[in-house]
Amino acid sequence: MARIVMKFGGTSMAGTERIRRVANIVRRQQAAGHEVAVVVSAMAGETDRLINFCREANAIYDPAEYDVVVASGEQVTSGLLALTLQSLGCKARSWLGWQMPMKTVEGHSKARVETIDAPEMIASLERGEIAVIPGFQGVSGEGRIATLGRGGSDTSAVAVAAAIGADRCDIYTDVDGVYTTDPRIVAKARKQKAVTYEEMLELASVGAKVLQTRSVGLAMKEGVRVQVLSSFIDDDSTPADEFPGTLIVSEEEMEQILKDSDMERQHVTGIAHDKNEAKIILTRVPDKPGAVAHIFAPLAAASINVDMIIQNVGRDKGETDVTFTVPQADLARAQALLEDKRSEIGFNRIITDDHIAKISVVGVGMKSHAGVASTMFSALADRGINIQAITTSEIKVSVIIDEDETELAVRVLHTAYGLDASDEPVA
Repeated sequence: MARIVMKFGGTSMAGTERIRRVANIVRRQQAAGHEVAVVVSAMAGETDRLINFCREANAIYDPAEYDVVVASGEQVTSGLLALTLQSLGCKARSWLGWQMPMKTVEGHSKARVETIDAPEMIASLERGEIAVIPGFQGVSGEGRIATLGRGGSDTSAVAVAAAIGADRCDIYTDVDGVYTTDPRIVAKARKQKAVTYEEMLELASVGAKVLQTRSVGLAMKEGVRVQVLSSFIDDDSTPADEFPGTLIVSEEEMEQILKDSDMERQHVTGIAHDKNEAKIILTRVPDKPGAVAHIFAPLAAASINVDMIIQNVGRDKGETDVTFTVPQADLARAQALLEDKRSEIGFNRIITDDHIAKISVVGVGMKSHAGVASTMFSALADRGINIQAITTSEIKVSVIIDEDETELAVRVLHTAYGLDASDEPVA
């Protein structure tokens, strides 16, 4: 018997028919003898609908009241799933964020889980009850409902798993695992049996949409074993306990998995792309101490995340160009902030480009293998794809290219690193 947290996203909860399918998946896990807690998202599209209501009511809305409205979507699905489970003969009850309680810190609409008081829920699980928990929400220090930001249900699920000492956190999505790249772009993309926390964190941060970045970071911090698998499965499909999806695990467990499977680690685990980036170039910035700080301080104060940063070699006149990227949605705001600080920064021109894409190759194997970056640059050059910017970490190399070349670049790199699935039938 194991204690398992199961999380279902919005597409899995989109309507009573899909909720009944989810209820059957949950019931089968409990019937196998497991203690089960379920975390649910709002129905697909519901959160956007509620956000629009807030904007129509008050364009400059109070974040605390905003949270009251948008948190209602998960409350509906948690109640409906509990009712559906009861109709199937299961003992089930919903636990709202304030009932556990899941205590949060920091601001409304972007709260962070601090603690979860889980003894009552654990006692309920031990009595054979299924706990159904609305994701995305908790309670602030002032006793108000607080939401965790978009994709926050993944974080809720991992936090609950850590709090109740779950053996595993199963994230059910509309994909059946983590692939070497987007299978809609590369037909020969392969589903991974397992990836490490580090690799998944990098993949999530550079464009892979499978898991929310914060949830992966929390899983790594708390040592929660996560599995990604599909909720769109038939009644006779392989049970989740036989691991049909992708496991997100520690480096130590990954080494054991590779050893047990008699497999070698790939130097590159996956390739991600992100078209939601924009590039900013400031020309003729004074080449002196403090100049760069004047550029990025106002952006940081406005909570605009900066990714790649390139400062050119200083010119004879004591000037340099500074290039960096920001989320596409923040481009206009970033440009306005920089124009407002033009005299303080001292730049000549601001050049922007939102027709770019970031392509990233990720893999822990890079730590011990040279030539990964060289392979990337050569493969792109052979197809005439120009690199506009480069950034690296210990297990990642990212480049900025023209957005129109995104799919070609992903396919070229997937082949260059030997990630294409074999056409031979699996034994």
